[in-house]
Amino acid sequence: MESPHQTRGDSVGEYPGTGEPTGLWLSELTHAWDVFDEHGFEQTIVSPQGGLSPLEPKSLKFPTYDKSAKAWHDDPARMALLETTARPEEIDASTYDAIYFTGGHGVMFDFTDDEGLHRLTREIVGSGGIVSSVCHGYCALLNATLHDGNHLIDGRKITGFSWNEEVLARVDKLVPYNAEELAVERGADYEKSLVPFKAYVVTDGTLITGHNPGSAKATATAVATALA
Repeated sequence: MESPHQTRGDSVGEYPGTGEPTGLWLSELTHAWDVFDEHGFEQTIVSPQGGLSPLEPKSLKFPTYDKSAKAWHDDPARMALLETTARPEEIDASTYDAIYFTGGHGVMFDFTDDEGLHRLTREIVGSGGIVSSVCHGYCALLNATLHDGNHLIDGRKITGFSWNEEVLARVDKLVPYNAEELAVERGADYEKSLVPFKAYVVTDGTLITGHNPGSAKATATAVATALA
């Protein structure tokens, strides 16, 4: 029996007018990768433009720089995977069973309106596959539409990095939009943990979303369970 495949989106950006870099929140990838790897799933890392997927510098600092992220960062072979990401156009969605969108503030700048990622999402949904995200990864779902033109998240329960967490992280003046607010505007039934930064996962059928960086492992575990 062939192992399930996952395709993942990772990305980069820069806070406008500040020169301050941002990108992939490393642990959101590594915890999920570890879970999927333990289940024997084949994985492909995808970014909107392909090639290098730089990291969010803050994700390499204490206390978020955990054992999983450090092991990945210290492994040249694993880091090389982030230098050679695939473009959405190179991916045949029919050969994948799930898509998992990582976060980091970088994705707010190029996941939201990327038609390549939207196509992959739409086709995976259409084939009954799993669509998942963690933290800011849900920015990829804000403008994603189904084959009938309706928003993917319209009427669906989801979670993702909250506006309150943006304020507490002191980046509310830097981010390009309020993702939580846009999700609600798109018709989503947005949920969040009462305690900021606490792990929280929402499952609505084949749509599985995690609240924040600490939710990555639980989100990936929910995806693996759904695939099983």
